[in-house]
Amino acid sequence: MNQPDNLGSFFKENKSLLKEYVETKSELFRLQGIRLFSKSMGFLVWTIIAAFIGFLILIFLGLVLGFWLSELTNSFVAGFGITTLVLIFLFVLMAVFRNSLFVNPIIRKIILRAQEESNNSEESA
Repeated sequence: MNQPDNLGSFFKENKSLLKEYVETKSELFRLQGIRLFSKSMGFLVWTIIAAFIGFLILIFLGLVLGFWLSELTNSFVAGFGITTLVLIFLFVLMAVFRNSLFVNPIIRKIILRAQEESNNSEESA
C-alpha cells in the first residue's frame, strides 16, 4: 500500500524534470526531422538541376546528330527524322527502365542519408 504513495510522490517531485526531458526529446526529434528534410531537399534540388543540364545536353546532342545525319543523307528531313527516331527509342527505354534507373536509386540514396543521420545522432548522444 505504501508503494503507490511513494510512486506518486516520486512523480510529483520530479514532474518538472520529466516535463523538461519530454520537451527536450521532442525538440531533438523535431530538429533531426528538419535536418533530414533539408538534406533530402538539397539532394532533390541537385537532382533536378542535374536532370535539367542532362536535358540540355540531350537537346544539343540531338541537334548535332540531326545536322550530321542530314549531311550524310543530303536531306534535313531524313537526318532529323532518324534523330527523332533515336530520341524516341531512348525515351521508350528510359520509360521502361525508369524504376531501376531513376526511382529506386533516389529512394536508396534518401534512405541511406536518413540512416547516416540516425547513426550520427546515436553516436553523438
